[in-house]
Amino acid sequence: MSASTAPPPSSTVIRPKLSELFRAFVIVSISGFGGALPWARRMIVEQRRWMTAEEFNEAFALSQFLPGPNVVNFSVVFGSRFGGAPGAAVAFAGLMGPPLIIVTILAVLYARFGDIEALGRILAGITAAATGLLIAVVAKMATPLFRKRWDWAPLIAIAAFVGVAIMQWPLPLVFVVLAPVSVACAWVTR
Repeated sequence: MSASTAPPPSSTVIRPKLSELFRAFVIVSISGFGGALPWARRMIVEQRRWMTAEEFNEAFALSQFLPGPNVVNFSVVFGSRFGGAPGAAVAFAGLMGPPLIIVTILAVLYARFGDIEALGRILAGITAAATGLLIAVVAKMATPLFRKRWDWAPLIAIAAFVGVAIMQWPLPLVFVVLAPVSVACAWVTR
C-alpha cells in the first residue's frame, strides 16, 4: 500500500485488551460526574482511538434503542465488539463497580448530613457543570453528522430536537415516528 492510499493516523482504530477495557471504563466511571457519556466518548474516540467518531455514534445509537441506561448499554455493546462476552462483562464491571461503591458511601453520608444548606448549593453547581458537559458531547457527536453530508440524517436530528425540545412532544411519540423514517432513509441510501 502506498503512502498516498494509507489511512491517516487519526482514523486508525486500535483493538484494546480486556484489562485495558476494564481500566478505561473504571476511569470513565469515576470521571463521569453528571454523566459518563462525555468521558466515554473522549476516551474511546479522542484519546485511545478505539473507534472513529462515526463508529461511536452508530454504537451509541444502538445503545439508545435498547432498553436501559444508554451508557450502560454502550459499555456492553462496546465491550462485546472488542472482546465478545468477556469484553462486555469487563466493560460493564468497570463502568458500574466504582460508582456503586461511591454512591453507597455518599448515600450514607447524605442520610446523615443532607440537610446542610451549603450542600444544596454545591449540588446546584454540579448540576450546571453536568449540563454543560452534556451539551458539549452532543455538539461533538453531531459534528460528523453535519460535516459529512447534508442529506436526511441531519434533518432527522433537527426534527427530533424540534419535536422534543421546542414542541415538547413526548419523547416516545417522537421516537416512534422518526425511528422508522430514519431506518427507511438509511436503507434506501445504502
